[in-house]
Amino acid sequence: MLAEHGSGRREQELLCRCGQRLESRGVRRKELMTILGPVAYDRSRYQCPRCQAVRYPGDEALDVVGTTRSPGLRRMMARAGSQSTFKDGRDDLKIYAGLEVSAKDVERVAERIGQEMDIWSREEREQMPAEDGPEPDKDIPLMYISYDGTGVPMRPEELVGVKGKHADGVAKTREAKLGCVFTQTTVDEEGRPIRDPDSTTFAGAIERAEVFGWRIYGEAWRRGLARARRVVVLGDGAEWVKNLAEMHFPQALSIIDLYHARQHISALCRTLVGSDEKKMERRRQRWWALLDAGRVETIIFQARRFLPEDPDLKKAAEIEIRYLDKNKERMRYNTFRAQGLFVGSGVVEAGCKTVIGQRLKQSGMEWSVRGANAIIALRCIMKSNRLEDYWESRTA
Repeated sequence: MLAEHGSGRREQELLCRCGQRLESRGVRRKELMTILGPVAYDRSRYQCPRCQAVRYPGDEALDVVGTTRSPGLRRMMARAGSQSTFKDGRDDLKIYAGLEVSAKDVERVAERIGQEMDIWSREEREQMPAEDGPEPDKDIPLMYISYDGTGVPMRPEELVGVKGKHADGVAKTREAKLGCVFTQTTVDEEGRPIRDPDSTTFAGAIERAEVFGWRIYGEAWRRGLARARRVVVLGDGAEWVKNLAEMHFPQALSIIDLYHARQHISALCRTLVGSDEKKMERRRQRWWALLDAGRVETIIFQARRFLPEDPDLKKAAEIEIRYLDKNKERMRYNTFRAQGLFVGSGVVEAGCKTVIGQRLKQSGMEWSVRGANAIIALRCIMKSNRLEDYWESRTA
């Protein structure tokens, strides 16, 4: 069956990339590993008389150019390598399918397909703005865009010049940025927002914030940003999160994740009260209630009345107060809830754990940026339920 694709006369002439007509150079045998085991097939070889480039049309038709693994096997290996360690993937293929491949083979295939998926996604993003505009009958009532960062353990050579968060300045991880897009159509009986089923898609990589900004913008555009009647950006108060929202989604309502806002309130209480746990807990609960009510100015006013005399503690308290003052309009949680909106970034935080953490942050792991980004791309496609889209595009 494979030989029918690999050899025989062809009705149309084959041209080289340089434009020269390719000449037949006989038949060569190739050993393929497939999901049914090893298979040998004969395919015609063509060569350019001008630049000496070689083509095997049979390999092109079967999608096995530059590889001895069939598409079906590569698909299985990529999935196995994306789910757990490469050694576990090797063992799973042996147990479930009777296929014997090495852990290194699983690694190479998974990373190569991840890189190809990243290229496919980038080409999609680059083509999107040129497509048709909004479709009124397919408007999206409410779109959420959320993004965050999480550390990925890296090889020492990948950490040269990277500043760590610890006191000694030594870095052990690099930040992977992950974004998600999801939609909301309705609320429950109590007015709480309900995320549309299967509406969450992901995009991420270890890269500069400026580059990632275009990545998450492209994903939002692919999901129908131009058709969204309302857009909400959910994130913490990090400066890069705010800057990307202002640059790429200026029309969006920006909301700081309630959990992060409460963390800042807790830090402020700790600075003002010190070691008195009961007093700190009372103040924290009172200020959390004010935060839920959107009364950030009241919290700021009260905090300034209790600034400590110790210069270091006072400086720490003033930093938290400035954070609240700068972001107060993004903390009107009573208003947001009244509108039936999400006020927490739990979706992307869960994504950081499931998309990145479960695979790339296991004990003893150290990654290269290239390898980590390939697996992140692969897992983003899988968790976005776009695996079939990718393989169909390859077939096309």
